Amino acid sequence: MKRSGKIVATIGPSSNSLEAIEKLFLCGVNVFRLNFSHGSHEGHNFVYNAIRNIGKKLNICPTILADLQGPKLRVGIFENDKIILEKGDIFRLDLDPTPGNTRRVNLPHPEILQALTVGTTLLLDDGKLRFEVTSANEAFAEVKVKVGGCLSNRKGVNVPQVMLPIPALTEKDKRDLDFALNLGVDWIALSFVQRVEDVEQTKQIIKDRAKVMSKIEKPLAVSAIEPIAQISDGIMVARGDLGVEMNPEEIPCIQRLIINTCHRLGKPVVVATQMLESMIDSPSPTRAEVSDIANAVYSGADATMLSAESASGKYPFEAVEMMDKIIRTTEKDPSCIRRIEEDTQLPHQTVLDAKCMSAKEMAKFAPAACIVMFTDSFESISRCSRLRPCCPIILVTSSKQLAYSAGMLNGVYSKISKKEFNIDKICSSAIAIAKDLGFASIGENIVVINDIDDNSVHCLKI
Repeated sequence: MKRSGKIVATIGPSSNSLEAIEKLFLCGVNVFRLNFSHGSHEGHNFVYNAIRNIGKKLNICPTILADLQGPKLRVGIFENDKIILEKGDIFRLDLDPTPGNTRRVNLPHPEILQALTVGTTLLLDDGKLRFEVTSANEAFAEVKVKVGGCLSNRKGVNVPQVMLPIPALTEKDKRDLDFALNLGVDWIALSFVQRVEDVEQTKQIIKDRAKVMSKIEKPLAVSAIEPIAQISDGIMVARGDLGVEMNPEEIPCIQRLIINTCHRLGKPVVVATQMLESMIDSPSPTRAEVSDIANAVYSGADATMLSAESASGKYPFEAVEMMDKIIRTTEKDPSCIRRIEEDTQLPHQTVLDAKCMSAKEMAKFAPAACIVMFTDSFESISRCSRLRPCCPIILVTSSKQLAYSAGMLNGVYSKISKKEFNIDKICSSAIAIAKDLGFASIGENIVVINDIDDNSVHCLKI
């Protein structure tokens, strides 16, 4: 039985060779993430070509996600590289580029200073230090230390609940975006999304060359999740920065809210960050990490993601194999099946949804080994995936772009084939493809659904 939940793996020093990428394929990776916060264009080009070539060799359609860095807000440097701040200390953040000391440090982001008001909370070094603004102007901000500790060179700054006048795309991101689109990646992950306009501006640049996945890593994005999900092609629950800017006990509820919103709107959703963090250095996960992945599956996430585990960890293949086993085991659990049935949103009142719902019911009661859907529309295949049928969906499409991008969707596996308009040829092609890909064998039922274009004869057939 093919796994429905998808695995996203980040490529890095531990996994950027031809042999390693092929092994990741064979271990169960569906989507490969190119992290543009690290590496060179030359390196990403090599990895991209390796993925495409191995995909052809193995007769599969791998999905490639380019993750843009986004704005990185950091303090400057210190005279002695680091300082110690105690609770109650008064400290200054200013535009002076000279090295800092125990009284002040450079904050090379005038846009942050402009947005600060008295009482605003500032978080530094992934939230380890917490400040409260006591006074602010365009030149500097005076802050009181609420939680102290060691502060060293170029540590990150987070400003929760404040709309910063900073575009989601930096100049570096624009260069990386142009490079990634020219390569031919399937998805672009957009960092630092604060509002709908951030996604709209990026989509205007991309046009139809790739799908846009908005990373939800700020509280402001959570509060606008409905319109952001509506305009995005997919959503990533980026729990790293989100966990810094929000209380940790809120993250599970927020994760479930985002998944439910995406599921209702028919948008793929990826759960990311620290899923198998311990496997960076250990060949086995913690029990809490296993439960974390299982809960994402129970909640109906389309995919779960590995970051450093597969990019720079000691056990990249073991991490993928472990995630594969956890997803497979969870999906077999009868309570998982019931939960998905309970959480599945009702189909919309459209012809497309009616056909997809009928295909799901036919597959359940036939029963069928798989659904074979002929379409060149991302909307069509995503609507079918949204209903979470009890068996895998084979997407048969003449569009290479669709075949690759649909790999992000729960339960969907792609096959590129020329268009067929004759019903008999469609059905015989479906049978051959299902057998060839190993989804069905002699004597098993399959459900065929045709949605090639509005002028063709529609069919839904066992």
